[in-house]
Amino acid sequence: MLISGASQAGLRGIQNGMEGLRANASELASARQMDGSAVRDISKPLVEQMQNVQQVEASAKVLRASDEMIGRLIREIA
Repeated sequence: MLISGASQAGLRGIQNGMEGLRANASELASARQMDGSAVRDISKPLVEQMQNVQQVEASAKVLRASDEMIGRLIREIA
């Protein structure tokens, strides 16, 4: 049950990070950003982009650790 929860948290983190990456990329590529009429300074979505990348990487590590634990449990039971 705990391992399943860790896997779900990892997947959810990856999904949230990817959604953030898409939103920031869209904001960065918008016409408003290009003509200077954007509501936010360009540095904010760039910083958020890096934070989203780090979230995806961290969540992937959680998912990998959960997968390794499941593998160990299966080997122990077998």
